[in-house]
Amino acid sequence: MDKIHVLIVEDEPTLARIIKDALEANHFRVSLAADGEAGLEAFARLSPDILVADIMMPQLSGLDMVRRIRQTDSRTPILFLTAKSTVDDVVEGFHAGGNDYLKKPFGMKELMVRIQALLGRITPTSAPQKEKTQIGHYQFDPGKRTLTYLPTGESHELPNRESEILERLCRHPHAIVPAKDILLDLWGDDDFFCTRSFQTLISRLRRRLSKDPDVKLINQRGEGYRLLY
Repeated sequence: MDKIHVLIVEDEPTLARIIKDALEANHFRVSLAADGEAGLEAFARLSPDILVADIMMPQLSGLDMVRRIRQTDSRTPILFLTAKSTVDDVVEGFHAGGNDYLKKPFGMKELMVRIQALLGRITPTSAPQKEKTQIGHYQFDPGKRTLTYLPTGESHELPNRESEILERLCRHPHAIVPAKDILLDLWGDDDFFCTRSFQTLISRLRRRLSKDPDVKLINQRGEGYRLLY
């Protein structure tokens, strides 16, 4: 099996080397870039499986680098590393195109688990094929992570975390799915910052489903969410 290729964009050389050594010891292939400009060049040249990027960097910030990457690449998973952890920082990272974030300091084991989760490598290869679900005038394919508006055939590939949330809601149509269950399942925590990240992704899903007025993603305050169609 080919090694997972991780591009690390981190301006602290000691931390970058620690991450590189830890990932390589666990059979990852790792490339390094020291700032946002170098990260852009390396991303275009190497086409990594996943990008792990610091937010605060010289030359070009991680946020600006990812915004430029997302102009041409909507598929590659992106994990932000950040010492900042306010709500605005977390939301800005998701708006820029990030799929997940990890607060510094962090453990190498957690980093590896996050990388594998974003790439969908934790699910065993023998897992049964996921069935498509029709949501009003939409069709959701969790295996391919696509959401298609059937009247026009317009299809969008969902980021991994959005697809996982929608998949869990589709398992229990019209029923309340506890927000805490989704948070613990996908984030491993239901703290304030994870909850805000989750709410941001729920808002994105609402916008994606907005062409069919009969499809509603309802917040049952204090309980969870219901997907109606």
